[in-house]
Amino acid sequence: MLSTAVAILNFNGLGFLQQFLPTVVTRSAQAKVYVIDNGSTDASLAWLQSCSLPITVIGLDQNYGFCQGYNLGIRQISEEIVVLLNSDVEPAEDWLLHLLPAFANPKVAAAQPKILDYKIKLATGRNVFEYAGASGGFIDSIGLPYCRGRMIDTCETDTGQYDTAISIDWATGAALAVRRDLFESAGGLDPYFFAHMEEIDLCWRLRRMGHTIICQPLSAVYHVGGGTLSKQNPKKTYLNHRNSLVLLAKNLRPLPAAWRIPLRMVLDFPIALTYLFQLGPQHFWAVAEAHFHFYGYLFHGSRHQAQVAPKAPTIANSKSLLASYFLFGKRKFSDL
Repeated sequence: MLSTAVAILNFNGLGFLQQFLPTVVTRSAQAKVYVIDNGSTDASLAWLQSCSLPITVIGLDQNYGFCQGYNLGIRQISEEIVVLLNSDVEPAEDWLLHLLPAFANPKVAAAQPKILDYKIKLATGRNVFEYAGASGGFIDSIGLPYCRGRMIDTCETDTGQYDTAISIDWATGAALAVRRDLFESAGGLDPYFFAHMEEIDLCWRLRRMGHTIICQPLSAVYHVGGGTLSKQNPKKTYLNHRNSLVLLAKNLRPLPAAWRIPLRMVLDFPIALTYLFQLGPQHFWAVAEAHFHFYGYLFHGSRHQAQVAPKAPTIANSKSLLASYFLFGKRKFSDL
């Protein structure tokens, strides 16, 4: 079996570390566990240094964001497979025993387990797919991400309906296992993203290099979600809308980009109006700011672009997520 590291990025997450890290260590016997501290100002670092858990702490001098924090931390990790694991995740028993055999196939660059909702499990005992990854990520015809088990904001109950291992478009950053050498050769996580959709960008680049991304749902983790930014935070709205446009600008060929990006920007307007009435004016302006900064990205974009050969199709999916969900009332991945 390939040598494996579980790398947890932490920023002021003492509560999550105390709650979940002991379980991660206990259930990750096949791996060396690292905690990359992203310049925390709470008591995280002191607790990590004083706890008796068999972990390695990598301390960074400031908060570099999700992307650059992981990039800098992974440079200090030598294992062949690195599992990027959110601090608010509880892995199921034998999660690595089920997940790591995926890398016996040399074409597989990255893999994810099934992502289930920790809060619903705790409250009701039911297994419901969690928003950030569910049972594998896909990209629709205009570049909108969705998941096997999650359409827009509708998450399905897990009854084993998506327990087959399959090739996917992207794997969630909440629990992303990736070959370290390919992570580095692909350019790592793009720091421009800071957080949100950075894993989709990385997986897209890996697929463009000719590699495969898979979901192995026999492996499962439980994710709290929203531990860093909640849906009520306008910064989350800003990052989601800005990064979704940057994602297309980086990875689409010029002709597909010429119509998909303007269409996505037009569709953002009714979404922003919905935010205005449901979440308040700050979220409306967050979308406007996202568009403004996207224009700035286009002007300076070449210096952010990773040099990756475009071998794979940009978007092979002909399905429209918005039409399926809002016009035809399809709420399940299996209905597509």
